[in-house]
Amino acid sequence: MNSAFRLKMAKQKAEALLKELGITALPVDPFAIAEGRDIIVEAKPDAEDGVSGMLLKYDDVFGILYATYIPVEGFQRFSIAHELGHYFLDGHVDHLLKDGEHASHAGFVSGDPYELEADNFAAGLLMPGGLCKRLIARRDPGLAAIESLARDCKASLTAASIRFAELTDDAVAVVVSTGPTIDYCFLSEAMKSLPQLSWLRKGSPVPTGTETARFSAVAERVLKGDRATAEIDVMDWLGGTRSAIVIEEVIGLGRYGKTLTILSSSRIGHEEDSDDADDDEQLEERWTPRFRRK
Repeated sequence: MNSAFRLKMAKQKAEALLKELGITALPVDPFAIAEGRDIIVEAKPDAEDGVSGMLLKYDDVFGILYATYIPVEGFQRFSIAHELGHYFLDGHVDHLLKDGEHASHAGFVSGDPYELEADNFAAGLLMPGGLCKRLIARRDPGLAAIESLARDCKASLTAASIRFAELTDDAVAVVVSTGPTIDYCFLSEAMKSLPQLSWLRKGSPVPTGTETARFSAVAERVLKGDRATAEIDVMDWLGGTRSAIVIEEVIGLGRYGKTLTILSSSRIGHEEDSDDADDDEQLEERWTPRFRRK
């Protein structure tokens, strides 16, 4: 099984669990799901930075500790959902809990396949596709729509951004960076339709001349959660061979120490639909009778 398929299956496992539990409305409560399995959930105020939570097992009793060094409800709920992923996903308990405990790094920051599977489980659990697609379809792409999704699902902003990119029909790129360095990038299917893109790899530099590069150069702006918006050619970010103007929205993620960038366009990927509409209008024009006035 390749990695992309495993990640897709992790999300589907979470959505199947929601169906089994009869959960059909947002927000999904990971505390209640844990309680239903007799899993003890407690806050861990002294968790080291970077560790989002822990899954513990003593005899047949499971527990979850979640970090509070980032005082954001969405981050903490995602961390709990991530640990539930380790609990529910096949093979995770046997592989990760050989010593009775496992420290996690949730939030799509780890390249470990077990952590990525748990992240994708958490995304599917807190932001199930069927419910979220209806929410996404009501709004134009961009940071405001992502923040709305995060509020409705009580999810972290970064997780909501990635889920939005997965589910939207519009062109969206999600970039998370630390200072001048890119941590990761997710593209929607419409954004991927641009020809010959240069993929932004982990560890590559934030492109110079972008609003993100200017923003991230001032650490205080990141810490304060400042925002910035600009228009930019998508080629300045993703390369390729086709020029298109996108909206670049940047927000500092506070104590998390990272910058979130959203590139969005409601036109990229829909040009064929527009061309079809233009063709229809031209066809109608040719076949509409015209009468000369006498």
